[in-house]
Amino acid sequence: MAQPARAPVQAPAIELGDFQLTVHRRQFPDEQDRWDGNWLQVTAQCAQAGAIVAAAGPIVDAGDLERFRDELIALREAPSGLAELHGAEPHVRVRVAAVAGLGALTVRVELTPEPQSQGHWFEFAIDPSYLAAAIRQLDAVLERFPVRGRPPALDTLDVP
Repeated sequence: MAQPARAPVQAPAIELGDFQLTVHRRQFPDEQDRWDGNWLQVTAQCAQAGAIVAAAGPIVDAGDLERFRDELIALREAPSGLAELHGAEPHVRVRVAAVAGLGALTVRVELTPEPQSQGHWFEFAIDPSYLAAAIRQLDAVLERFPVRGRPPALDTLDVP
């Protein structure tokens, strides 16, 4: 008996205005520690006014996405503030800023496939209502790729 055709599994993505981050898989799927276990293979892209810039590879980790999600939640609740996606790798940085009384959010995306020789940035405004969808998308990514391991508590560190 023939097997029914299956639709390909779509990689989870986060969209914020003109910026999109697609998470494909973990770089080291068998690692469970905080360092190697959290790196994600992603494609980050921003397209605006005739320009498209993309960077791909293990350039963000699950902890970066969790921190960004938490900062977006705080930004949604406050009249002003900043949420920022960034990590150890310099390929992608996304800043979402709210200024009290303006009503719109300003997004600045700095993105490059080659940080030693290139730099690209985009800036645009989005409606604050976009945050709810981005937070849901981040929740979906983190459900599929949860943060592995946790940093040690500060009081357990042996500090000289």
